[in-house]
Amino acid sequence: MSAAGAAVNAWYVKGDDEVLVRERVSALVGELTSDPFAVEDFSGDDYDIAAVVDACLTPPFLGDRRVVVARAIGRFKADELAPLLHWLDDPLPTTALVVAAGGGQVSQKLVNAVKKVGTVLDTAVGSGKARTSWLVGRLKEAPVKLDAAAGHALGEHLGEDVARLTSLLEALAAAYGQGAAVGLDELAPFLGQAGSVAPWDLTDAIDRGDTETALVHLHRLLDAGERHPLVVMATLHRHYAAMLRLDGSGVAGEQDAATLLGTAPFPAKKALAQARRLGWEGIARAMTLLADADLALRGVAGWPDQLVMEVLVARLSRLGARRRAGAGRR
Repeated sequence: MSAAGAAVNAWYVKGDDEVLVRERVSALVGELTSDPFAVEDFSGDDYDIAAVVDACLTPPFLGDRRVVVARAIGRFKADELAPLLHWLDDPLPTTALVVAAGGGQVSQKLVNAVKKVGTVLDTAVGSGKARTSWLVGRLKEAPVKLDAAAGHALGEHLGEDVARLTSLLEALAAAYGQGAAVGLDELAPFLGQAGSVAPWDLTDAIDRGDTETALVHLHRLLDAGERHPLVVMATLHRHYAAMLRLDGSGVAGEQDAATLLGTAPFPAKKALAQARRLGWEGIARAMTLLADADLALRGVAGWPDQLVMEVLVARLSRLGARRRAGAGRR
C-alpha cells in the first residue's frame, strides 16, 4: 500500500470470482470519476500493454483525472508487462490505473509495483465469520431491507455462490421498490436453485452423522457447484485418508497432527478427533465404502452416478452416527 498521505495512482483488484472482481472494479471507477468519457477500459483478448501504457501517458481531456482500467491482467507475463512496470516507477499524477485479476496468474512484479504507488483491493469473501461479516455488510448497503430471518435464509441459500447476491438484491428492489422491507415470504420466489457449499460442509455433516444435511450438501455440490462425482469422491478420500494416516501414528495433539498431514491446525484437529471417534475399524470400513463407490462410478454396479454418491454419503454418515452413539454409551 502507498505511504500514508501519498497520492494513490494505482489499484489492483484481486480475487478468484469474476463477478465480484467486476463489481468491485465498477464501484471503484465510480468512486474515481463520474465522467464516463474520462475512463478508458481495456478488456478481452485483443488489447495489448502498449495501448494501456499509451492511455496512462495521455493527459485528461476537460477534467483533472483520467481513469485507465486493464482487466484480466493475468494473461500477461512479467516480461510483457515491462512497459507498464516502467510507467508505475513514475506514474503520471493525473492518471488513475486500475488493474483487475483474471486471465491467469497475476505477475507478482506487477502487484509489488502497484503497492509502491497504490493499493490492493481483495474481493475474497472468506469463510466462517469472515463470510458472515461480508454478507452482513453487503445487506446493510442493499437497496432493500431484509429482516433477520430473510437475511439468514438468503445466506444459507447462496452458500458459496455469493456472486449471485447483487443481482438478487437488485431484482428484489425492482419488484418491491427501493428501501422496501423484505421478509421470507417476499424473498422466497426469487431464490431459485440453492447455491453450492464448501466441501468441508459435506464432510462435517458426515462426521456428525447428520445424513439429511449431508445429502443436501452433496446435491448442492453436484448441482449448483457443478462438481463431477469423481471430484467429490476425491474430497471424501482425502478426508478419510488423513484419518488413516493419523490412526496409530501416536500424535498427541493438533500441532503434531498438522505437521504430519501438512495442513493447518484446525482441519488437522478435526481429522484427529474423528479418527479417534471412528477407530481403526471405522476408518477401514469407510475406506472400503469409498473403494466400492469408486468402482461403481466406473460402471461396475450399473447405478447412476448420483445414486452411487447418495448411497455412499448415507453409509458414511450412518457410520459416523453409530460411532458417536457407541462412544456415548461408554
